[in-house]
Amino acid sequence: MSMPDQRLAAAGAWLRHVLDGAFDIRPLAGDASFRRYFRVDEAGGRSWVLMDAPPAHEDVQPFLRVRAWLEDAGLRVPALRAQDQAQGFLLLEDFGDLTWALHHRRGGDMRPLFGDALRQLCLLQQSHPGAELSVFDVARMQRECDLYLDWYLPGVAGLEPDGEQRAAFHTFLLPFLTEIGSLPRVPVHLDYHSRNLMLPADGLPLGVIDFQDALAGPLTYDLASLLYDCYQDYPEPERYAWSCEFFHMLPKGLRAAFADADDWHRKLRLTAVQRHIKAIGIFARLAYRDGKRQFLDEIPLARRHLRDGMRALDMQAGDMACLFDAGPVPCQRPANG
Repeated sequence: MSMPDQRLAAAGAWLRHVLDGAFDIRPLAGDASFRRYFRVDEAGGRSWVLMDAPPAHEDVQPFLRVRAWLEDAGLRVPALRAQDQAQGFLLLEDFGDLTWALHHRRGGDMRPLFGDALRQLCLLQQSHPGAELSVFDVARMQRECDLYLDWYLPGVAGLEPDGEQRAAFHTFLLPFLTEIGSLPRVPVHLDYHSRNLMLPADGLPLGVIDFQDALAGPLTYDLASLLYDCYQDYPEPERYAWSCEFFHMLPKGLRAAFADADDWHRKLRLTAVQRHIKAIGIFARLAYRDGKRQFLDEIPLARRHLRDGMRALDMQAGDMACLFDAGPVPCQRPANG
């Protein structure tokens, strides 16, 4: 029996002690980690989501801690049915299969979703975690941008940056990262985007998932993740309108950190540029380190968002333009990838 099958067998044995009757287990999509998810259908018609988080690779405690905090803050996070931390199993409320991304792809009305996402984001930013959060600072932003140098350029674009290019890359980005790092810090989901916001069968509010990496970071970060989503493309006038609406929802003390809504939106876009550099590097790492080649398909849109953002912000890369413009080498991707 393979190791994944051993995990599933252990989960089945655990579920027989947790649930009252017969059940079926079906695989769901995984995520960008070692966690796996399964739908557990009870004979009576109720369904749950099983999180399988192998303890050798994943710790469920951050998830449980953040889930409780967000629930107390008023966000709609999955209810917890049962847990076995030693084995790395959690049984959670099932929000269904309709993600924000799928609703958008089907041509659904996005206005109610944006409105609710902004409302829940306000609750998150004004919440009290109850424990000290890790800080999303300039040093972390720099490490994330290094993923672009370490994975995207050599693995996808076929360009191995030398020491001089790496130093120039860091020098170019530092003033922008410093500007982002100087913004007010609030609780941040870190991946507040279309694949982590669900539209449950009973409708709004949205279900919020994949929140275990929450930390303290720039005020602009989560809204930048949502409006300049690596997986979606919205018209810029719509992004600007939602951005301004959120700006006017901010407490007066936080709004005072910006000259006006245009200044806020500029810094939101700057935050999105950093996130796109990170995302492109992560997609390449997932493809070539973890064998998840499907993430190569996400790179073109993220690259376009990056170039559009740099152009809108007049970020003149100079000699570094070759690094930001470097595109995929076709032969880098296997034919069956």
